[in-house]
Amino acid sequence: MSREMRYIVRIAGTDIDGSKKLAYGLTKIRGIGASYANAVIKAAELRPEMRVGNLSEAEVERLEGAIRDPARLGLPPRMFNRRKDLETGRDEHLIGPDLVLRNKADIDFMRDIRTWKGVRHSLGLKVRGQRTKTTGRKGRAVGVRKKTLIEAARAAAAAERKE
Repeated sequence: MSREMRYIVRIAGTDIDGSKKLAYGLTKIRGIGASYANAVIKAAELRPEMRVGNLSEAEVERLEGAIRDPARLGLPPRMFNRRKDLETGRDEHLIGPDLVLRNKADIDFMRDIRTWKGVRHSLGLKVRGQRTKTTGRKGRAVGVRKKTLIEAARAAAAAERKE
């Protein structure tokens, strides 16, 4: 029962290297981490040491079904990345572009209702309480610019001599 090895397998809209082990290959999909990948593989009744390229079409379909609707296979809601959604009130797990769009919508919502996090997002500052005195200083002068200070001091001294 030898299967033909496929070098690129498309799962959940993402191209995955067929030479990777199943658990590691699934982590290449945005929104799926290592523990969630292992849980989905176990729920889909597949072997985690299996290579992605050796999956049959039926196994790929079973895996995609488990990724799309993990609650149907009995995965606990604590593993989902979107629990008690504000709009629907349901627990769900988002992957790929859906995750990116929902994240952007959440940030826009925070900006609209003017929460602290929304204000920090709109100003381009750190959001989660990190220090900003010494880190995250991009775009403007950082530290002392010795050369410009020396030139300014010389110009000031020259101006005083002229007076």
